[in-house]
Amino acid sequence: MEPAQVLHEVAITVIVAKDEKYLITRRVPTKKRFPGRWTVPGGKLETSDYLNSPKDTEDSWYNVLERVARREVKEETGLEIKNIDYVTSITTIDGTGTPMLVISCMADWAGGDVVLQESETDQHAWVSAEEARAYDLISGICDELAMAEARRRGERSEWKRG
Repeated sequence: MEPAQVLHEVAITVIVAKDEKYLITRRVPTKKRFPGRWTVPGGKLETSDYLNSPKDTEDSWYNVLERVARREVKEETGLEIKNIDYVTSITTIDGTGTPMLVISCMADWAGGDVVLQESETDQHAWVSAEEARAYDLISGICDELAMAEARRRGERSEWKRG
């Protein structure tokens, strides 16, 4: 049995909902991971997301992933979000062998117009979960969009290939 690897990169993705549509963005062709593919906004947890803030209790910081979600959506799209909710989790191992944990969330649009971060994304679209199928999305994202749509109707489930 192999020894357990305990260090993971942690990232969060956010399905932003507005007027029955969801925001998808296309990664620039120069990105190492998934160049030119469509996805939803998101990014990595950084220690600066909490170390530069006062602790919420004697020992801990709370709502760190929510802070990361707001930061990443704002940086990549210029949008403000609210009502962040968990959708599912994904693990993967990148090309360098680094394990990654991705927390997939959904949130409501709270304000702003889309202004893309040119170093990250070069196009965006507001689509229904069904319309998203016409885009070259990273594998699994269509299923996550369907989950988000079902959750907005009050239905809860775990991820499964749709």
